[in-house]
Amino acid sequence: MLHNKRLTLLCGHYGTGKTNVAVNLALALKARGEAVTVADLDIVNPYFRTMDSADAFEHAGIRLICSRFANSNVDIPSLPPDLYAITDDRETRMVLDIGGDDSGATVLGRLAPAILAEDSFEMWMVVNQYRPLTRDVPSTLEVMGEIAAAAGLPFTGVVNNSNLGAETTADHVLATVEYAEAVAKAAGVPLVMTTVDRRLAAELEGKVPNLFPLTLQDNKPF
Repeated sequence: MLHNKRLTLLCGHYGTGKTNVAVNLALALKARGEAVTVADLDIVNPYFRTMDSADAFEHAGIRLICSRFANSNVDIPSLPPDLYAITDDRETRMVLDIGGDDSGATVLGRLAPAILAEDSFEMWMVVNQYRPLTRDVPSTLEVMGEIAAAAGLPFTGVVNNSNLGAETTADHVLATVEYAEAVAKAAGVPLVMTTVDRRLAAELEGKVPNLFPLTLQDNKPF
């Protein structure tokens, strides 16, 4: 599931849970011995982002690239000062947490030529069927098209992170697998993984292909 491309870009609509997926993916890559950097490219909303996991990243030896205003009360668009390290530093695996929908993906336009030239990236659409604007395949494909156009990059996979926050049960997750498979098939890309709160993983083991348990950030939804 973790693949071997240097860059992993996680995109999706607001509230799909990209940040928790990014945090867990980075920690999993580090655990298998990789040098890892996480880049938070949400330039619109600087409040809760990957910065909330800064202590965990520091403890694990993971570098974090983010806006200088992250976790502050300053609400202005801001790019990380070391943005171009994402494409220039090729000695580390990069996990990119992209801001919601096409507006958040616009910043990738600056990096797209270098990303395409290196040709070592995955761009995954994180989907949550329980979010209001991506409840079915057509609406989800529309969002994917908008993000890909803004980013200047094609999607290469889908991540099913469908959940109802703390109310999620194993049955809720199982009910969304068909939807996620249909989205991936319609987009012509693989369904890379289905994520789940670690507390539910045992119930779903063997029932869901490519299951990826998440350790959720404290007091945060998926």
